[in-house]
Amino acid sequence: MTRAVLSIGSNVGDSYAHLHSVTSALGDRVVAVSSVYSSVPWGGVEQQDFLNAIVVADDDRRGPYDWLEVALELEKAADRVRVERWGPRSLDVDIITCADISSNDPQLLLPHPRAHQRAFVLVPWLEVDPEATLEVAGEARPVGEWIESLSEEERAGVHRTEMTLHTPNSTS
Repeated sequence: MTRAVLSIGSNVGDSYAHLHSVTSALGDRVVAVSSVYSSVPWGGVEQQDFLNAIVVADDDRRGPYDWLEVALELEKAADRVRVERWGPRSLDVDIITCADISSNDPQLLLPHPRAHQRAFVLVPWLEVDPEATLEVAGEARPVGEWIESLSEEERAGVHRTEMTLHTPNSTS
């Protein structure tokens, strides 16, 4: 199977519904999904806070570019408009890792080149996979260590909410 770790986020419109659209569309391919977190925007653009989550999905028929196509289709279905880098968005679906594949293709950088700097990615990822590791510049470290390397300000900007994203595999 090709396991992908997807970071999903939204701060435009019904953000929870946008996040839920991802788990709903992926259906039984969802292996795990984190709680929903609230996070301060990253990148310096003035905007409201985001809702974020991590989705781990498996599909033996999908490779990295297939997952990229899925991500772009999900964003399009949520009326994602790309106006300003790091600006507000209805839905952002980033591929953080895909199996153990590395890619320097500008269309699909794997692992995600800034994931290790973003608490809104690392904190929910650690929740669903405490044994996860992330390789950056040839150095593989546990996700928990990457979190510890972040500034207190970066970590303090991420808060677990009471919201959850139910999937077809959920019992609740």
